[in-house]
Amino acid sequence: MELSQTIASLSGFIRAEKGCRRYDFCQSMEDENRLFLLEEWDTQENLMAHLKSEHFMVFRGAMNLLQKPYERMFYTVFHPKGKEEI
Repeated sequence: MELSQTIASLSGFIRAEKGCRRYDFCQSMEDENRLFLLEEWDTQENLMAHLKSEHFMVFRGAMNLLQKPYERMFYTVFHPKGKEEI
């Protein structure tokens, strides 16, 4: 509950960070203890700045409330010039 509240309180600040395209916080319908955070950034530089931000440090501190280690995955999507994003 505390982790959810912390993430929710940070969402507005993180969405306002330079380059943040998406910041979605979800809970599994099958397991209420399984949480998902999906972030999308316009450039790797802006993502790296976010990972060094005060907001991310607060988020990392909140992760200490978890009973099990969390899994973090990064995906890179390439959009060729001249092609519209889908």
